[in-house]
This record gives sequence, structure tokens and C-alpha cells, in this order.
Amino acid sequence: MMDRNQDTLLFRFASKSLKYFLLVLFGIAIVYVLSSALGIFHIIPILLYLLQQFFLPLGIILLCLITTTVIIESLR
Repeated sequence: MMDRNQDTLLFRFASKSLKYFLLVLFGIAIVYVLSSALGIFHIIPILLYLLQQFFLPLGIILLCLITTTVIIESLR
């Protein structure tokens, strides 16, 4: 039988996914600031394209996963 304080597989997956998603966004923010400071402006449209085409849908999927995890954990 499962202990009440033990994390489920879904909770661990959602928390790791959120951690790595936020780390990648933080890395993109660092690249954006450094490219602006160093005058390398041709990389900024590439970063914005990545954010719009890849990370926005991924963030929405992650938000749905976290919402599902919260609902399932509250029912437990």
C-alpha cells in the first residue's frame, strides 16, 4: 500500500518537467541579455521564434499537466 506522503510518478514527472522548462527559459533570458549587451542582434529573432513556436505550446502543455497533477493529488 502507498504511503500518503509519498510522491506519485505523475507528480515527480510534472515537477521535473517544470524545473527543466524554467531552466531553459532562464538560459534563453541570459542569452538574450548577453546578445543585447554585446551587440549581437541577429540572434534575437531566432530566440523569439523559438519562444513562439516551441516554448509557448510546451508551456501550455506543461500548465495542463500541472493542473491535472494538482487535481489528481487533491483527490488522493
